[in-house]
Amino acid sequence: MATQERDLAINPIVPESVQHNTQTISNIRSLTSSLFGIASGILGLESYSGFIFYLLGTLLVSVLVWVILCRREQRSYFQSPVAELWGGDVLGGLSSFVLTWTLFYGLADTLDLQDMVMMEDQL
Repeated sequence: MATQERDLAINPIVPESVQHNTQTISNIRSLTSSLFGIASGILGLESYSGFIFYLLGTLLVSVLVWVILCRREQRSYFQSPVAELWGGDVLGGLSSFVLTWTLFYGLADTLDLQDMVMMEDQL
């Protein structure tokens, strides 16, 4: 316990800053989840391939945040970096991903059908 108190004395954690950092990561994840859903729908991904696309995209976003925003010093920005940076909001963003994925999959499928009907009418 003395080691933990000494670490906090050396590197004080400001709760407002940690809350702001967590909110920023949450906003990034929400936005990218929707963007990954749009991409999955337009690409016509189905079943496991869509979820794998989401997980790989989320991992990529975490790596980019770690490299660009945290400058590989995640302990300076988060109290528990593994939970907040690498695992936080992955399941929370899943609902936005699935919503936009199904929406854009349906739109892309509908537009493809309309294109086929228009092509048949031209023949």
